[in-house]
Amino acid sequence: MENKNYKLDTLLIHAGVEPDPTTGAIMTPIYQTSTYVQAAPGQHKGYEYARTQNPTRTVLQNALAAIEKGKHGVCFGSGLAATDAIMKLLGPGDEVISTNDLYGGTYRIFTKMYQPYGLKFHFTGMGDMSNIEGLINENTKMIWIETPTNPLLNIIDIAACADICKKHNILLVVDNTFASPYLQNPLTLGADIVVHSATKYLGGHSDVVHGAVIVNDDSLEERLRFIQNASGAVPGPHDCWLVLRGIKTLHVRMQRHCENGAKIAHYLRSHPKVERVYWIGFEDHPNHDIAKKQMRGFGGMISFVLKGDNMNDAMKVLSSTKLFSLAESLGGVESLIGHPASMTHGSIPREERIKNGLADTLIRLSVGIEDVDDLIEDLKQAIG
Repeated sequence: MENKNYKLDTLLIHAGVEPDPTTGAIMTPIYQTSTYVQAAPGQHKGYEYARTQNPTRTVLQNALAAIEKGKHGVCFGSGLAATDAIMKLLGPGDEVISTNDLYGGTYRIFTKMYQPYGLKFHFTGMGDMSNIEGLINENTKMIWIETPTNPLLNIIDIAACADICKKHNILLVVDNTFASPYLQNPLTLGADIVVHSATKYLGGHSDVVHGAVIVNDDSLEERLRFIQNASGAVPGPHDCWLVLRGIKTLHVRMQRHCENGAKIAHYLRSHPKVERVYWIGFEDHPNHDIAKKQMRGFGGMISFVLKGDNMNDAMKVLSSTKLFSLAESLGGVESLIGHPASMTHGSIPREERIKNGLADTLIRLSVGIEDVDDLIEDLKQAIG
C-alpha cells in the first residue's frame, strides 16, 4: 500500500503490505531462505543473498518507514545492533552528546565499545536546552536522546534539539522505544534518525528481539544499508514477521497501555507508602507541557520510589507481585516490574546512577493491557 495519506491506525495494519502475488495470502510470507536463484549472473528478481535482502524484511522496513512518517526503514537483529550501526556512522575523534538518563545498554555500548575506539561521549541533563550548547565543539557530530528517558521518564524537547543540531550541522538521533510511533514521530519534529528496540512495543508480545532505524535522508539510508549488509547484524525472516504482526495491533495495545498507565500512576501517587511517582502524564512532571506538545499520549511506563527509601521494602515489592512479572524488558501485553539499578541499568556505575537521580530503590513498571483493577489489586497487596 503506497498511499501515506491514510491515518495512523490504518497505516499500522496496511502500510507496506500487499497480498502475496503467488497465492494471494493476506499475511506476508516468512521467506525462510538463505539465497535466491539467478537466471544468469547478475540477473535476479531483486534478491541475491538473504543477509543483504529478504522479502519479509523488505515489507517490514517499508511498514516501519510509513508509520514513523519517514522514507527509509533499516532493520537489525536487536535494538543494540541498530545502535551499533548508527555509531558506525562516526569515526575516531568524533564527539557525541547524550542525556544523562538513558538505557544502560546504550551507555555500555557508548563507553565500553566505542569510547576505546576514539569516540568521546558527554552525558548531561537535557531538560534544559542550555546544557547542550556549552558542550558543542567542532568535533561534535551527533546528539543522541531518549524521550521519555529510561527509567526516570524525563522529557526532552525534540524540536528544540533539532534546531540546535541544524545550527551546528549535527545529526540528531532519537530513541523512540518508550513512546512508540503511535505516540510520537521524531522525524516530523526535525530528527535525522529514529531508532527502536522493536523488541518492546512494536513487537508487543515478548517473543522477539529486533531493532530498527528510520531515516528520511537518502545518503544516510545508503550508509546504514551498507553497514547492515557489511556487518551482518540482520534479523531473521521469522523475527521480521513477528514484528510485522505486532505492528498491526500497536494502536489498540497502546490505547490500553495509556489508559492503564494513567490509572495506576494516580493510584500509586495516592498510596501512603509511596514517596514519588514518575509518570509524564502528571501536570507537575518536568516538561509535561513539552510532552503534551510532541506526544499523543503518555504511555504505560511508570517508575516510583517508596517512602523511607529502604532497599528491603523495595525488594519485598519486587518479589511479591503476582501479575507484574519480575523481568527485564518492557512494552509487552503483560505487565512487568523491574529494578533498574540491578537489571536494565546495572552496567552504569552506581555513582553515575545516583548522581543522575536513579536511586537504588527505584522500581520501574511496564504496565500491560490486563484488567487495570486486577493490576491495582496486585500492587496493593505487594506494597501492603
